[in-house]
Amino acid sequence: MQQLKNKVVWITGASSGIGEALAYAFAQEGSRLVLSARNAGKLELVAGKCREAGVDVLVVPMDVMDLDAMEDAVRQVKERMIRVDVLVLNAGRSQRSLAIETPVSIDRTFMELNFFSPVVLTKALLPDMLEHGEGHLVAISSLSGKFGVPRRTAYCASKHALQGFFEALRAELAATPVKVTIVSPGRIQTDISLHALTEDGTEHGTMDKGQAEGMPVALCASKILTAIKKNKKDILVGRKELLMYYIRKWLPALYYRLIPRIQ
Repeated sequence: MQQLKNKVVWITGASSGIGEALAYAFAQEGSRLVLSARNAGKLELVAGKCREAGVDVLVVPMDVMDLDAMEDAVRQVKERMIRVDVLVLNAGRSQRSLAIETPVSIDRTFMELNFFSPVVLTKALLPDMLEHGEGHLVAISSLSGKFGVPRRTAYCASKHALQGFFEALRAELAATPVKVTIVSPGRIQTDISLHALTEDGTEHGTMDKGQAEGMPVALCASKILTAIKKNKKDILVGRKELLMYYIRKWLPALYYRLIPRIQ
């Protein structure tokens, strides 16, 4: 089992939700942390709680839609931490809008945020991991990266792309010491539905019932941490909603009747 004490772990989207919960979980493991998100104030609050565990924390505010900012963030991290052992690619947004009402500009936003930004950061750090002879890439995808969900067309597309990229990358890295774990959360108790983008680019502003009743985020983080320590390749995290994955696989006719009802 992989030991995480003193390992440098960079988490994007670390100011809330799964990213925040993972920061606390890694802190308890004794990892050295790099925390990134757009909101510097929230990051500092998360960092303060992590430091209570006695770990080193570097806060690097970063907008993953800004390539120059990402390059600067990589430079800061390398200067301070020298290397990154575990990269958790968690930053992203969900969607709540019909495809016919959503302009392509919004579709592109989802691809840039949920797919291209983690790819850019991965390519910036992967050469160093290979040179160092150690590394673990953790892509936080979604159950929506396994099958299409209504009112989330571009989001699903971005997560399918993320899933495909990191599955292929894992195969390319099979003979190297760099590992890849893909995580597909279902409904987790976070604010993801509140901040989901609608057709005009504004936030949904509503907590979905399924989200509110989902798996506690701390439990989700615990399961992800265990998967990383055990070098799992691909995990689903959630509750009864995970059944849809298996229904699609084994009972496709039933799946096609059920999927239009998802809100």
